[in-house]
Amino acid sequence: MQYKALSIAGFDGSGGAGIQADLKTFSALGAYGMTVLTALPIQNTCGVKHCYTIPLQAIEDQLNAIFEDIKPDSIKIGMLFNSEIIETIASFLEKNARDIPIIIDPVTVAKSGDPLLLPEAINSLVTQLMPLATLITPNLPEAATFCGMNATNEAEMLEVGKKLLEFGSKYVLLKGGHMVSHEANDLLIGTDGDTHWFTGPRVHSRNTHGTGCTLSAAITACLAQKMDLHTSCRIAKNYLHQAIHAAKDESVGLGNGPVNHFYHFWPVQLEDI
Repeated sequence: MQYKALSIAGFDGSGGAGIQADLKTFSALGAYGMTVLTALPIQNTCGVKHCYTIPLQAIEDQLNAIFEDIKPDSIKIGMLFNSEIIETIASFLEKNARDIPIIIDPVTVAKSGDPLLLPEAINSLVTQLMPLATLITPNLPEAATFCGMNATNEAEMLEVGKKLLEFGSKYVLLKGGHMVSHEANDLLIGTDGDTHWFTGPRVHSRNTHGTGCTLSAAITACLAQKMDLHTSCRIAKNYLHQAIHAAKDESVGLGNGPVNHFYHFWPVQLEDI
């Protein structure tokens, strides 16, 4: 419990994404998880029914309560929904988290296609929060939303990655899962010119709800344990691959089901506890 990771993200009552997926991932990878709730989407594996906002003062109060008691070793940021929430969180982190690795999963839409970030909030995310990030982890459609460039091959991914770095984060992990390919390769690129490809075979599965949340949370859990960024991304990608593979034949929900966050622990032998 010595490694403490904080998730600042939205809610998923069905358990596959958002702060629920983050807590599962933190626990599975050896970090003590904490949360700050930013929004209350009513969602399940089929989609988002509605989204309720959280009062800004409640978000700030949550942040204060965590930081005055348990300082996190790393921070993951997921769903933020609107500009006011982004401004509140950016202001707090700029004052209180300058020495903490910050991972931003720039969520714009749910797996179902439902919006999780209002269009007018995109500029606030780019200008106010991304410059505070150690790493941002967009997929290809999210990257296109932010920089207006679509990547259809690895050479174009490299150009998109360079463009995303202009928004101020130290590193970008551009996820290639949306590319039409037998592989799902991700690009890590840094402001220092460092580039690295994380390669892996594609797993064909409808159970991919919360994969972006899970990957970014896995990186955050590793960074909390003082691993370097390359190692953290490598472990996180392998963990997600195994979690998707373990759930590909499962049936949880009527839509895009969750991954198996605890594939390396289940089935549990309860009689041994």
